Amino acid sequence: MRSPVPLTRTLLGLGTVLCALLALLAGPPAAQAAGYTKITGSGSTWSSNAVEQWRRNIGANIGLTVNFNANGSSQGREQFKNGTVDFAVSEIPYGLTDGGATDVPPSRGYAYMPIVAGGTAFMYNLRIGGRQVTNLRLSGPVLAKIFTGRLTMWNAPEIKADNPGLALPARRIVPVVRSDGSGTTAQFTTWLAKEHGGDWNDHCRRAGRSTPCGMTSYFPVVPGTTTVAKSGSLGVSAHVRQPQGEGAITYVEYSYAVNAHFPVVKVLNRSGYYVEPTAQAVAVALLQARINTDRSSPDYLTQILDGVYRSGDNRSYPLSSYSYMVVPTSQTAPHTTEKGRSLGTFARYFLCEGQQQAEELGYSPLPKNLVQAGFDQVRRIPGAPTGAVDLSSCRNPTFSSDGSNTLARNAPRPKPCDQRGARQCADGTGGAKGVATPVADSGDTAGGSATGGAPGGSGGAG
Repeated sequence: MRSPVPLTRTLLGLGTVLCALLALLAGPPAAQAAGYTKITGSGSTWSSNAVEQWRRNIGANIGLTVNFNANGSSQGREQFKNGTVDFAVSEIPYGLTDGGATDVPPSRGYAYMPIVAGGTAFMYNLRIGGRQVTNLRLSGPVLAKIFTGRLTMWNAPEIKADNPGLALPARRIVPVVRSDGSGTTAQFTTWLAKEHGGDWNDHCRRAGRSTPCGMTSYFPVVPGTTTVAKSGSLGVSAHVRQPQGEGAITYVEYSYAVNAHFPVVKVLNRSGYYVEPTAQAVAVALLQARINTDRSSPDYLTQILDGVYRSGDNRSYPLSSYSYMVVPTSQTAPHTTEKGRSLGTFARYFLCEGQQQAEELGYSPLPKNLVQAGFDQVRRIPGAPTGAVDLSSCRNPTFSSDGSNTLARNAPRPKPCDQRGARQCADGTGGAKGVATPVADSGDTAGGSATGGAPGGSGGAG
């Protein structure tokens, strides 16, 4: 079951797809009228809300059928390698060692194509006096201790220090992790390994894993703890949002919290500000991403995020990244020229016109260099349209005439009450932006009334 996308978002894409396709799709009208061969993909739930919307848009406008099974990055990569799908979507490349096992690359030709950026968010269900908390703030060390079982109560002193305006309840923390092989888990555990290695290695030892633990697609669970494991982004987010899920917290792509009308944690960045993973905050953070630009490398276009985690810009969200589509570059079965035409047409749509919807869907649009690199990869797909693409016709929110990232350049500075200290903003976050949470401090809340929000604080509980 996939997360439903609101009708307004569907209409947003449908209104602009046709004009973009006229400019982007190669081949005469007669060829387009002849129809497209159906293509099938699988993989990332992190990216699936975007992929789902894009496939609906292109299907409604030109009759191209794209099926996508959001079964997790590990399954997607395995199915592409076995030749049972035409493309895969993943947040991590082949060839990495995970829990002592190496993810062997496919024998057929393949390439990584960037598709969308976003933030790995922490969606939670917490109430104070029956009222939903929508403005929770947490530092990196606290998040690490929560998901490694070292902090077990919401009123722990370390959590109180991050939230001076909240009278946190004496409620047990329930971390909710992925039970399946997950790119979201891989992204989160890469951050844990690089930024909080001591806590992470200790957790892995208690879970029976060898250390150093490093990145893993399968989150290790220590027996006897309150940690709950669920399959898929829908599974973990559904567990958190249920009424009996009070006290739970999970990691998902930002779009899931937005669709569920639930808040996300503002995470402390290196500049001492608590920031949520908005499209702009992600765009700022990814200015510090290192990208493999070696065209001869099997990992061409993959990302190194150390600089993102440690960005000194006070607008940046630390757990920002982007996702890849694994596409075929050889005629090896199941690929055919006809499927290449369909896959290339789909990619040319979402790399350009589809990026306009990224923010509305809870993601961040790709910057110009990755869009251009993506089109270069499309041309490597046998049978894909080969016509030149005029990037000036791509109304991507990151593009500018001088080559700078417009979305990042225009990102607002955080409010004074988002700085670490005695004050705390009352504003809601994620899918509960319109629901403020009363704060006890006397400082300037800069944008959130101490008494604002829906009566009883139930708005956005969804």
